[in-house]
Amino acid sequence: MAEDDYDIIAYRILVYLYACKKREIIYDDTTFDTTVRKDVNEDYFMDVLRMMQDEGFISGLSFTKAWGNTYILISDIADTEITAEGVHYLENDNKMKRAGNILKDAVDAIAKLAGILGLFG
Repeated sequence: MAEDDYDIIAYRILVYLYACKKREIIYDDTTFDTTVRKDVNEDYFMDVLRMMQDEGFISGLSFTKAWGNTYILISDIADTEITAEGVHYLENDNKMKRAGNILKDAVDAIAKLAGILGLFG
């Protein structure tokens, strides 16, 4: 699973937002960009956010269709929240567990947060 696969990106987003929800961290744009967004193509990252919101895993974002299949975020990403469905998906879905196991040994903020949140059973 590559670093820019949907499941890896979704895992990073959900872990970060869950840590914010549990008041383990305070949302910070710079930290979000360096730990979650990393080197993912901007258009693809927006597609992932939009898909996650459509699936009910996150809320608080607004998009507008610019042209073709290109969507532009018109809200502040800091307003994004994990939903109850997103928490359940993060904790119980096999793909999320697989993504977590891939990142488990990484020495980065997301792996540390996942450990704090008890996601590594």
